[in-house]
Amino acid sequence: MKRKLAAAIVIAGMMVSVSACGGDDGKDSGKDAGPESWKGQTLTVWTMDGSAAPQWSKDVQAAFEKKTGAKLKFEIQKWDGIQQKITTALSEDTPPDVLEVGNTQTPAYAATGGLAELGDLKQQIGADWTPSVSQSSVYDGKQYAAPWYFANRVVIYNKAIWAKAGIKTTPKTRDEFFKDLETIGKKTDAEPLYLPGQNWYFFDGLTIGQGADLVKKDGGKYVSNLGDPKVAKAIEIYKKYASYSKAPKDKDEATPQQATVFAKGKTGAFIGMGWEAGTAVQTNKAIEKDLGYFTIPGETADKPEGVFLGGSNLAVAQGSKKQSLAKEFLKIALSDKYEGELAKLNGVIPNKTSLEANLKGNGAAEAAAPGAAAGGTTPLIPEWAAVENTPNPIKSYMTAVLNGKSPADAAKQVEGEINKRLAQQN
Repeated sequence: MKRKLAAAIVIAGMMVSVSACGGDDGKDSGKDAGPESWKGQTLTVWTMDGSAAPQWSKDVQAAFEKKTGAKLKFEIQKWDGIQQKITTALSEDTPPDVLEVGNTQTPAYAATGGLAELGDLKQQIGADWTPSVSQSSVYDGKQYAAPWYFANRVVIYNKAIWAKAGIKTTPKTRDEFFKDLETIGKKTDAEPLYLPGQNWYFFDGLTIGQGADLVKKDGGKYVSNLGDPKVAKAIEIYKKYASYSKAPKDKDEATPQQATVFAKGKTGAFIGMGWEAGTAVQTNKAIEKDLGYFTIPGETADKPEGVFLGGSNLAVAQGSKKQSLAKEFLKIALSDKYEGELAKLNGVIPNKTSLEANLKGNGAAEAAAPGAAAGGTTPLIPEWAAVENTPNPIKSYMTAVLNGKSPADAAKQVEGEINKRLAQQN
């Protein structure tokens, strides 16, 4: 297993978010005998900086220690350098017991043998996990993690500009949204929408909404699926959105930060994460009173647009000697009480739709929640990580289409590079 985990460093270096490390309290006998052995043990749980609200950690720790007689030690990890750190930690004799793992990276770590199977936990507490958020915790048909929290993009809009255009309600369908953007363009001097040409996570959401994926299986290997007509439909929808924007076709949403552009008060809307509204307010406090949010509308009013779901799962290290105690922690942390508390404190999407009531009063989170059920991720395969490396060929594809190439020709232009990256040995 260690050899496979060492090889995973290559994968991990390409990743965006995962966590790990750990330790041992020296009291283990090397065998987890179940509840009778819990008292006096210390369970180490690694979470990423900003993931677990301090009050949530305090409450979960108290509940865990009261129920099990064991101690709970949260250790917070910084994002910088975490990819290699998790790989190294999982290959050692004293890995963390429980760790936060980025949802799209979970399959890569499961493939190395570093994560314990949690099929029994799924049966006990996961029957009503939202399928779209739970799918990333499954690899090769087996449960290797549990869904924890998630976030997705919404429409952040300037209510003053919309009111000036005479628009009184937010759109419920994609065509209504296009009509509103057109109205803003005609009746105000504002840019209707700020959408740079390479906001590729939004494009991924549109692809999900079309029921397509960015890769497909060809024999025993994965290859590009950009030539799929459904993907072509997604990029054409993106192109329609971009027609209401003056943003650069060859830049992403961070170049410049789209929230800072919006903060100037001359943009009708942008598509982004809820926290980006905070960035806008930091740039220009005056914009706060005009902020509004709504779910990205889909083709019909009864189903929102597909969205990319970013977030984290909780996993148990295969090498942990405290397997039953670790699962007991997950039962508590992921219970309706504490999963709901985290959603309320952090404004994140919980792992069950029944818990979304905890988001009430948080405008951005309330707008994001309806889209979660229709959401998805980038391809959940270890090979995908290499595709996102800079320069990202998906971004090149998008820019090519926005500059006039047909989706089919733009796909042919980059699919060789995508296939090359998908074929890299991990």
